[in-house]
Amino acid sequence: MPDKDYVLNLTCTDRPGIVAAVTTELAAIGANIAESNQFWDRASGRFFMRIAFAASEATTREDVERALKSPVERFGMKTALADLARRPKIIIMVSKFDHAMLHLLYQVKAGWLNADVVAVVSNHEDHRRIAENEGLDFHCWPVKKDNKAEQEAKLLDLVNTSRADLVVLARYMQVLSDDLSKRLFGRVINIHHSFLPSFKGAKPYHQAHERGVKLIGATAHYVTPDLDEGPIIEQDVERVTHAMSAEDFVAAGRDIESRVLARAVKMHLEHRVMLNGNRTVVFA
Repeated sequence: MPDKDYVLNLTCTDRPGIVAAVTTELAAIGANIAESNQFWDRASGRFFMRIAFAASEATTREDVERALKSPVERFGMKTALADLARRPKIIIMVSKFDHAMLHLLYQVKAGWLNADVVAVVSNHEDHRRIAENEGLDFHCWPVKKDNKAEQEAKLLDLVNTSRADLVVLARYMQVLSDDLSKRLFGRVINIHHSFLPSFKGAKPYHQAHERGVKLIGATAHYVTPDLDEGPIIEQDVERVTHAMSAEDFVAAGRDIESRVLARAVKMHLEHRVMLNGNRTVVFA
C-alpha cells in the first residue's frame, strides 16, 4: 500500500527529551522519518523542529495527532501537521511589472513549485491575457483612497472561498491595510525590490545607483502592518559596477527579485519556514 507523507512543525520552550518523545511516538505508529531538522534559539529559549515522515495508508491524520498528544501536552508544544497529499493553493497579486509573476507561473508549470494558482489579482488590466491564457481567473480591482476597504474585502472573500493557503505579492505595488495584514499574518509574502533594510521607498535601485553601491539585492518577507518590516524569509544579492546605468541595475534587480520570491514561496509551501518573533527559522 502507498504511504502518506506528512510534515510536522513544532515549537516549544527548549527542554531535554523533546526529539526523543516525538520520534518515539511516530515510531510507535510505524511512521518512517524522511527528514528531520531542529534548532534551539538560545536567546529566546525556544526550540523549533520540522519532521517530514511517511505513514501507511491505513494511518489517518487523527491517528498521528492522537499519537502526538502526549508529547504535545507534556512540553506545551505548538504544532502544525501538513498532509502533503493536498496541493497548496496560492493567489498571485501583481501590478505593472510581470517578471516575478511569470517566473512563479513557470515554476508551477515545471513542477518545481508544488501548488495550484487559483487566481491572479491586479490593480491594472495589463496582465489579464497572460492569466487567462494560463486558464486562471483574473480579477482587476483598482485601488483608490475611497475604495481600498471595499477592494480588500473582495480579496479576503476570495482567499476564503478559494481556500487559498498563501497570497503572493509579485511586485503588487499597493500597501495592504493594517487590518488585512493582521488577519492574513503569516500567509502573505512580499518581494521587496531592495536588499532590506537599505533603500526603502520609491526607486530603490536608483537610490542605490546614486550611492554607488557594489551589491544590489532583493528581500522576500512576510507582510505585517509595519511596512517592509515583516519577518524575512529569503534574500540574495548580485555584484554591480560603476559602469552600469540605473536601468542596468533595474534589469539585474528584476532577475534577483524573481528568483528570491520563488525560493521564499517554495520554502513556505514546503513548511520549512517557522516564525520566531519578528524573525524566521528556515530549514532549507
